[in-house]
Amino acid sequence: MKNHQRRVGTVSRGIRCPIIREGDNLAAIVTESVLAAASEENFEIRDRDVISVTESVVARSQGNYAPVSAIAKDVKEKTGGGTVGIIFPILSRNRFAICLRGMAMGCKKVVLMLSYPSDEVGNALISVEAIENSGVNPYCDVLSLEEYRKHFGVVKHEFTGVDYVDYYANLVKECGAEVEVIFANQAKAILDYTDVVINCDIHTRKLTKKRLLDAGARIVLGMDDILTSSVDGSGFNEDYGLLGSNKATEDTVKLFPHKCKGLVLDIQKRILDATGKHVEVMIYGDGAFKDPQGKIWELADPVVSPAFTDGLRGTPNELKLKYLADNDFANLSGEALRDAISASIKAKDADLKGKMVSEGTTPRQLTDLIGSLCDLTSGSGDKGTPVVLVQGYFDNYTSE
Repeated sequence: MKNHQRRVGTVSRGIRCPIIREGDNLAAIVTESVLAAASEENFEIRDRDVISVTESVVARSQGNYAPVSAIAKDVKEKTGGGTVGIIFPILSRNRFAICLRGMAMGCKKVVLMLSYPSDEVGNALISVEAIENSGVNPYCDVLSLEEYRKHFGVVKHEFTGVDYVDYYANLVKECGAEVEVIFANQAKAILDYTDVVINCDIHTRKLTKKRLLDAGARIVLGMDDILTSSVDGSGFNEDYGLLGSNKATEDTVKLFPHKCKGLVLDIQKRILDATGKHVEVMIYGDGAFKDPQGKIWELADPVVSPAFTDGLRGTPNELKLKYLADNDFANLSGEALRDAISASIKAKDADLKGKMVSEGTTPRQLTDLIGSLCDLTSGSGDKGTPVVLVQGYFDNYTSE
């Protein structure tokens, strides 16, 4: 008699939790919430289940917040507080506007250099079609605000309805600094205005810093160089600084969580003690995916996962079932096809990298894949599920 074939593969469950406050025992809350959900919904915790906790509640439990005055003080001390070029920011009221407030408060003048036609994560200032119709070459042309308005007028963001050019410029002026807005995609263009630069790009930041320094910049800071240590008792992040931060209040940012490897290990141990099952645990922020309509790439955090247990290292090692069915076993069907594919999976190499039979599988880090699934599951609004339990992710076609 054949073993029972399981009909369900990967399952992602949003786990409701209490509202997390600073100082809460997050490991205990997460563990209790997962176990209570399992009991109420009548499912079992299994080995290699993944418990994922959103970075927001981790930072909140840590109390990792900073006032804009701390950003201002750090920027002034590290730049000298004169004329500072702030280049390549993303267009976000939640992610960047409050950081810009702090930067502007620490400078006499801001030369704000925006990339165009869109920012690093795909938020469009203007459309590609508008660029093509204008005759402007975005690879080399540097535009003043007047030139930008002449070519493109006032353009509001498709989803937010905000003219980010005016919004950012007015924000700087409200903070007491002079502002000049330019548009360019070559980092070194800012050096015609100032040799002190804060580059605000996220995933290209190291290359941008190198290009600026090679071109003669005197001081170059990334957002990962601001609030890397506490300023007057503020929160901080020694690895990422302001990267990954969010607006908490009108005058406060919530920073990306730090030193949270101990948290994931604590949760892992608590589940093992309670159930005898060895689960994996990760902290996740933005997923790594792109919206096909708005062209926005979701990942505004420096990484998807700042901390995870060791079982989540690496990338998937999977065979492409479609390839096997269409090539190796094209002459089989039904039970014979199922048995042949099952045998191939059981006999697969420990490392399929470069093998034709794995072509078309997703070559990303496990934490990026699972974190993206969790981000979509938990959402960013009022679902109230800051913890996501993923079951069956490491199963395959042969799992019983």
